[in-house]
Amino acid sequence: MTIQAGRFAAGFSGPLVVFIIGMRINHFHKFDKWLPVARAMGPMIEELSRDKDSGFLGTEILRQGLRTVLLVQYWRDFDSLESYARDREQKHWPAWTAFNKAVGSDGTVGIFHETYAVEAGAYETIYGNMPPFGLGKVAGLVPATGSRNAARSRMKGTAA
Repeated sequence: MTIQAGRFAAGFSGPLVVFIIGMRINHFHKFDKWLPVARAMGPMIEELSRDKDSGFLGTEILRQGLRTVLLVQYWRDFDSLESYARDREQKHWPAWTAFNKAVGSDGTVGIFHETYAVEAGAYETIYGNMPPFGLGKVAGLVPATGSRNAARSRMKGTAA
């Protein structure tokens, strides 16, 4: 990725939903349990990225140590996220069903998610000498100058 020299903010205004989802490998040797879980997310992201009406804005994939992978996803609204999760014709539902059947609560693989509905004017971003990342990667970057120079001004700027 190309580093964007200077200070930038995400070119986004309005409300959004931040959805953090991931998995933790609790038993490395039971790859038959965790590998299908790890492989399931890619096709879902591809499916969502192709559907511009899904409400999915984009994602950032992160790793915490050797055991945990998480995705920070950005959504237009909670209704869009919930609609995708419950749609039996999309890739999430069969993956969720397969997880519950193969792993359930046996402890081999941990899964988690956190959902945050963020109102316009209740977030701000700054990226200094970074490749596009997070909401800035999803929505594009704008120079952090003028009213975007200080955190308080950027926070107010999201209400526009």
